[in-house]
Amino acid sequence: MTQKFSFYEDLSIAENLDFVARVYALPNRRDAVQQSLEKLSLKERQQQLAGSLSGGWKQRLALAACLIHEPKLLLLDEPTAGVDPKARRDFWEQIQDLATQGLTILITTHYMDEAERCNRLAYIAYGNLLIRGSVREVIAYTHLKTWSVSGPDLQKLAHELRGQPGVEQAVAFGKLLHISGSDAGALESAIAPYRKGGYEWKQVQSGLEDAFIHLMDASRDNY
Repeated sequence: MTQKFSFYEDLSIAENLDFVARVYALPNRRDAVQQSLEKLSLKERQQQLAGSLSGGWKQRLALAACLIHEPKLLLLDEPTAGVDPKARRDFWEQIQDLATQGLTILITTHYMDEAERCNRLAYIAYGNLLIRGSVREVIAYTHLKTWSVSGPDLQKLAHELRGQPGVEQAVAFGKLLHISGSDAGALESAIAPYRKGGYEWKQVQSGLEDAFIHLMDASRDNY
């Protein structure tokens, strides 16, 4: 399943699925189409032209087409890019249901909250494998220590901290700022002068996004 919708926009949902079923020469083709429509909750929209669907419904149709021949391995290339949050959540619920049924799924994504849903991760930058393992193993590999800080003018604080010895990243997380580094002592020394001034500091567990930024910053472009 490609990132960009790659089926026929001038055919209906049912017609697209029927075409794919013909490509795979499925026996009982019509039954296979009906089962796909029901499994992905597409039955009520089956006569709607694919070109008139929203991004989330197009991805649902694409997923149905990829599953119609009951594969053992499903490859998804950034399947939720450009879809709204609800459609993204619904899509992932379908993916998790498929995984529990025994289907092996390989997914590429830039969303770390999606990566957290996976059993095994692999970070790739510029064609090089940086790390692979479980969520816990990937985070532990970076040896990052992270502090969360709230308070006034966090953008100014981030600017002042970036480049300080021990500070490898200062990244906004909503109304908070995450300050991270792999040398705990140097990191604490860097933030010590900012313990006052209305700032509230709290040491937190480093997350996948912290780990991802750390690994990317250490990678070299191969252009």
